[in-house]
Amino acid sequence: MAGPGEIHEDELLGKAYDHRLMQRLLSYLRPYRAQMVVALLLIFATGAVELVPPALFILAIDRYIVPGDLSGMPLVLALYLGVLSLAFVFRYAQNYLMQKVGQEVMYDLRLLIFAHLQRQSLSYYDRNPVGRMMSRLTSDVDALNELLSSGVVAIAGDLISLLGIAVVMLWFNWRLALVALAVLPVIYLVSQWFQSWMRRTYRDQRIRLARVNAFLQENLSGMLVLQLFNREARQATAFDKLNRHYLDANLEATKAFALFFPIINLCYALSLALLLWYGAGAVLSSVVTLGVLVAFFQYTERAFQPIRDLAEKYNIMQAAMAAAERIFILLDERVAINDPEHPVTLAQVCGDIAFRHVHFAYNPGEPVLKDVSFQIPAGTSVAIVGATGAGKTSIISLMSRFYDVQQGQILIDGVDVRAVPQQQLRRHIGVVLQDPVLFSGTIAGNIRLLDAAITDAQVRHAAQFVNAATFIDRFPDGYAHEVKERGTNLSVGQRQLVAFARAIAFNPEVLLVLDEATSSVDTETEALIQDALEKLMRGRTSIIIAHRLSTIRHVDRIIVLHKGQVVEEGTHDELIARGSYYYRLYELQYQEQEAREGRVAAERQRLQQQAKATYG
Repeated sequence: MAGPGEIHEDELLGKAYDHRLMQRLLSYLRPYRAQMVVALLLIFATGAVELVPPALFILAIDRYIVPGDLSGMPLVLALYLGVLSLAFVFRYAQNYLMQKVGQEVMYDLRLLIFAHLQRQSLSYYDRNPVGRMMSRLTSDVDALNELLSSGVVAIAGDLISLLGIAVVMLWFNWRLALVALAVLPVIYLVSQWFQSWMRRTYRDQRIRLARVNAFLQENLSGMLVLQLFNREARQATAFDKLNRHYLDANLEATKAFALFFPIINLCYALSLALLLWYGAGAVLSSVVTLGVLVAFFQYTERAFQPIRDLAEKYNIMQAAMAAAERIFILLDERVAINDPEHPVTLAQVCGDIAFRHVHFAYNPGEPVLKDVSFQIPAGTSVAIVGATGAGKTSIISLMSRFYDVQQGQILIDGVDVRAVPQQQLRRHIGVVLQDPVLFSGTIAGNIRLLDAAITDAQVRHAAQFVNAATFIDRFPDGYAHEVKERGTNLSVGQRQLVAFARAIAFNPEVLLVLDEATSSVDTETEALIQDALEKLMRGRTSIIIAHRLSTIRHVDRIIVLHKGQVVEEGTHDELIARGSYYYRLYELQYQEQEAREGRVAAERQRLQQQAKATYG
């Protein structure tokens, strides 16, 4: 949440009109130039047609009604209805066309933003909360749609209509026109005052709404902790304070509107009074006909309609400018991890991995890895262990090029990972997370991740291979079982097994397993996961980030990290015999884990025999 006095990106005020932003926004209309030209012509046509009805009143009153000859009235009425029908068709076509263009531009813009977000490295997501990016793709894009489909076009149409009305009024009778438009200087001053007031209240609304949204997002996502520590009442009080501030800002805006509209209506009434006072005398002295006076009343009423719309259009423009600035800040964010200009192609990966004098820091001056060097031959398995904050997970992130090293090299089959296109590099690397990510859809869909090349038979084989079929077959709909958002309707162990099946289905040459996956599951599920893990690692270069040391005895080598440096390497037995860092870590966990390991081993043996009997 932004602190007092700090203006957050979500709280940007935005000018009511910013030429630089508008020019950039209009660039997205270039693919739709033809539709925009047609819409502009329809605006002119609508404005011109809507000037005709008052002129028909002049004809009807002065030529037919006043002289008492009604023979031509049917023709005037037909023309009047025809003009109104034509205005309806023009306005409908123009509104539909602009709404269609606005929706297509927003479609393009959402795709552009999403593609840009997909190219960003993990460091970008470390700095930017998901809620902010969701706002860019939803509410901010919608604000731009309001501008493109309603705001700009409506303002242009209003200005054209106002100009046309003024010209026609001056052409019919310039004295009467000056009388009717005499209040315009007052309206201009009132509008300037209103815009200044609304600019202040709009800023307060944006700041206070952003604080309310940040508070809600933080508290709703942390509701478990709030309820555990009985903080509901205190947080409700804090929210009431923020909500009250937002209410005050909205009430201030309401006060501005409540004053603006009556003042404009008063100006309109004053304009009609002046018109009636001067026009009545002009009619009696035969300077102006009755038909012209009646038409002027209609033209004056139409001239005030755009002025009444000013408040709404001003808010649309200001909101759109602020939204545009936030969207362009996002789009202008440089992508930290880029593919090389002259990439190296990895046609076939064996899986030989080398770290050479790697230095890395998330923040300048705070190194996470310092001069890390080690070699992992193809087809071997390595566990990386160490205390929390030692840099274990950073090694996996650097290998996958979610971040780039500041110094040194990371090589796969002798090729620097920075020389390989990111998609190609990650195609050869399988990652199983400690907290596996599942998506809404089916279990089969989560295993193949929309890859049509992976058949149903391969999905079933992958699930059987890693023991996931044990629980999938229990569902009435099997692999078509619906998975809720983030897999909340599956247990932690079940989500982990689906993640293992996904890794097998994509068949990577290098397997990365992030953190211990069995810390919070029952003995049977842990046995399934450990057996799946052994199968996954067979024949692959495998790196396991481990917290529970008793589960990694089977690996070929263990690398021990301490404060970002490699302090030991060797097999489990070698490191225990050495009695140094690894030995001390193992001793801390030994008593608790030894008994559990025995239970898991026995359970795994039973499950393997059961699976052999079931699947052969």
